[in-house]
Amino acid sequence: MRDAQFCSRSQKLADKIVMNCPFCGNSETKVIDSRDTNDGKAIRRRRECEKCACRFSTYEEVELLSLSVIKKDGRKEEYDKKKIEAGIHKALEKRPISEEKIEKLIGDIEYEIQSREGCEITSKEIGKIILEKLKAIDDVAYLRFASVYKSFGSAESFKKEAEKITG
Repeated sequence: MRDAQFCSRSQKLADKIVMNCPFCGNSETKVIDSRDTNDGKAIRRRRECEKCACRFSTYEEVELLSLSVIKKDGRKEEYDKKKIEAGIHKALEKRPISEEKIEKLIGDIEYEIQSREGCEITSKEIGKIILEKLKAIDDVAYLRFASVYKSFGSAESFKKEAEKITG
């Protein structure tokens, strides 16, 4: 019963949010369906424009606010999800992994980062999280990311890392 109450309140809130139609720009749209996606880490809302009747989807997800990343040299910079996305896409380039699986991977990484306490995280911790998740999905992508993250200085370093995952 409690979940049903939460869902109906969430739906009412979504209905009041102004969302412009991407086709005609009209601000009057209605939510026709809401679903959890990415294992409950985001909400997909199907909307319909009241003017042109076109349908489109919007996604709501938790956004990290004021999380600082502590770099290797001690500098701090604002957390940027786009950097993680770019690194993941680069590591998985030309690999047989669906875009849906990549998005889930990115969502899982984000969720783990968000689950940490405090308002700071080291780039090393972020790298470890990414490596752990990539290792479970694709060995080649893992090695690609590891070669940049761990700054392999030689082919021997690369070979040792490859041997770790092959046993």
